[in-house]
Amino acid sequence: MPASSSAAGPRARTLVIGEALIDAVTRATGAGEEHVGGSPANVAIGLAALEHPVSLATWIATDDHGNRIADHCRERNVDLTPGSQGAPFTSVAHATLDEQGAATYRFDLEWQLPAVPGLPDYGHVHTGSIAAVLEPGGSAVRDTLRVARSTATISYDPNARPTLMGDPVHARSLIEECVALADVVKVSDEDIAWLRPDESVADVVADWCAQGAALVVVTRGGQGATATLSRTGETHTTSVPPVTVVDTVGAGDSFMAGLVSGLLDAGLAGGPEARNRLRRADIGDVVPALERAVATSRLTVAHPGAHAPTRTDLSGG
Repeated sequence: MPASSSAAGPRARTLVIGEALIDAVTRATGAGEEHVGGSPANVAIGLAALEHPVSLATWIATDDHGNRIADHCRERNVDLTPGSQGAPFTSVAHATLDEQGAATYRFDLEWQLPAVPGLPDYGHVHTGSIAAVLEPGGSAVRDTLRVARSTATISYDPNARPTLMGDPVHARSLIEECVALADVVKVSDEDIAWLRPDESVADVVADWCAQGAALVVVTRGGQGATATLSRTGETHTTSVPPVTVVDTVGAGDSFMAGLVSGLLDAGLAGGPEARNRLRRADIGDVVPALERAVATSRLTVAHPGAHAPTRTDLSGG
């Protein structure tokens, strides 16, 4: 079922909820640098780079790190919602890269969610990673998703951080609360292996579709990604063309931004009518969004840090 080209989805304003922090990166050579990061913040910046109007509800301070994040967002056309700079300190993620550019993390953070004014004004809401699980903010995030569902489509990325999320059985219960609230779930095969180690990826995807997600996308790093529609059970796998990897920082977030961008452009995200179209969609309707997600992620890993590709980058211009 082709999506309506007249849908309001592409210009629907997106709210991203979650952590913005400083990534303090140490490379295999011992060299260090700092970047603005945090999975949800990266998604918000990625969506803005793809020309979608977006706001970020986060929890940072008015210290040097927090002001740097606020400036970074402002320069990239991401609005911070009121109250986002009320934290006592700005969180830091310490990322150590191996010789292949893969990152491992250690965190110094706290997370709360200030009340989000004007929630009905957003056509799409995205959250994920630490923000949906870490208390005291996690409960507020899940409550906000419940309220937002009446006026917005929802996307979710578990983006599991075992060092912060603790017991995977407990983390799974919170994560699957979000899955049940989401229209679109993006998850890595590594996340599934940590959350549900004795089950196949296919079984987990089928279960999450049954719990309520209309579209579940599983990423497998350089091996590409597979989309599954709950209505039909159809799947489609998109491979990743060869690329020289500089590092993998922000790759999954760039994928998420590309996926949401593609769904918004197709009118399959952006409000209740878009939700209905997504739930009636055939697999061919979501393939362009999946291909955009793979392309944005591929461009990101070819650059240092959480690079956010633009539409010009995607077109090869």
